[in-house]
Amino acid sequence: MSTEIAPGEPIRVLLAKPTHDCHDRGVRLVAKKMRDAGFEVIFMNFLLPEEVIRAALDEDVHVVGISTSSGGHLPLFGDLLAGLAAHGRDDAVVIGGGVIPPDDEKTLRSWGVEAIFGPGTNAEQAIAMIKRRLATVSS
Repeated sequence: MSTEIAPGEPIRVLLAKPTHDCHDRGVRLVAKKMRDAGFEVIFMNFLLPEEVIRAALDEDVHVVGISTSSGGHLPLFGDLLAGLAAHGRDDAVVIGGGVIPPDDEKTLRSWGVEAIFGPGTNAEQAIAMIKRRLATVSS
């Protein structure tokens, strides 16, 4: 996995809903919008952080997006970031979405989560941020 993107290569995004809270309508809409924008999207539901890490490595993604709405996001993101780093893949852009309290959002950002897209944001905001972020890496 690398954030280096060759000319003409699509941005590869793994979107995961690792908790069993059944609130996956938003992340499924984001997946569709990202596909419509030309991203390659891998969507996975109800996984442990280790499974998300393995999928991110196997699929050689540029971005890992986690949707969470039921709490437990701090240990989830902590495990994800530590696992990516342990595999030398801490160059992946990690984003979050769902219901994350503002204080926890600050914590996640301090850990290296690039952005949090909560209620009221739209897929186009995430798409634009990813394109900007990866364009700065590729240039």
